Amino acid sequence: MLPVLEEQREPRAVDVHAHQPTAEFLEEAGGEMMRDAARKFGTAIETWDYDAMREEYREAGVGRAVLLGWDAETNTGNPPVPNDYVAEVRDESPDFFVGFGGVDPLKDDCVEEAIRCVEDLDLSGFKFQQIAQGFDPSAPEHEPLWGTIADLGVPVVFHGGSSTLGAGAPGGRGLKIKYGNPMLIDDVAAAHPDLRILIAHPAFPWEREQLAICQQKGNVYMDLSGWLPKYVDDQVLHYAGTVLKDKVMFGTDYPMIRPEAWLDSFERHTAFPEAVQRKILWENAEAFFER
Repeated sequence: MLPVLEEQREPRAVDVHAHQPTAEFLEEAGGEMMRDAARKFGTAIETWDYDAMREEYREAGVGRAVLLGWDAETNTGNPPVPNDYVAEVRDESPDFFVGFGGVDPLKDDCVEEAIRCVEDLDLSGFKFQQIAQGFDPSAPEHEPLWGTIADLGVPVVFHGGSSTLGAGAPGGRGLKIKYGNPMLIDDVAAAHPDLRILIAHPAFPWEREQLAICQQKGNVYMDLSGWLPKYVDDQVLHYAGTVLKDKVMFGTDYPMIRPEAWLDSFERHTAFPEAVQRKILWENAEAFFER
């Protein structure tokens, strides 16, 4: 449940990093690399519907969730989570879901698809998972995509750090964790100062690089998804409560981490004052998305 805050009157927390709990993401788009990740943690892949997802969030005291699209088809051969599908789910619960598109930067029509996501589907941003998608975001061939998204005026989420996808498989199923180094995102942020960038996850093993980028680049933010707070590096939490208190956001990586478990760990293993809790749990996200 949410930490008890004096100003809390209704579910207001914003989970800035949630995936579909359905077969579209976990089984079809995820494929064997997702099953590898599940086996690594001794679990099995289970699916459920959006009614159950919304109820789970409501009971945890979370008011909104950013539902992320996914397209790593070129690099993995797995089908994407279609952007039209993300928009349909969003339209069924517009007060709860914020829809982000998934665009494969290795496809010839990636720029056109980005434009369609915003202008036709009214999606609110984009998610990129560079390790699964197999690309270096700082490479010159991707500049037209970043310039287009900046012109569209919506934010992007980039994956930060290593990944459990393909974990334990020979060669990690060909996935290369070097693409998760946030220093590659720093190049994008420098070249596109109007592009709002959210780096997902404390970027293990590059946490310090990520903190430095967030501190130096005014257009770069980060979330704490993918890790229970009790496992987050102490320096990350120190920065979250001090110099980066306006730039760090709550995220789960649902359904891999569930909202109640994350919030319980946040309450038990951090000692932020109420003003900082509000920033991390919803105020920073509201400011980020409303720009």
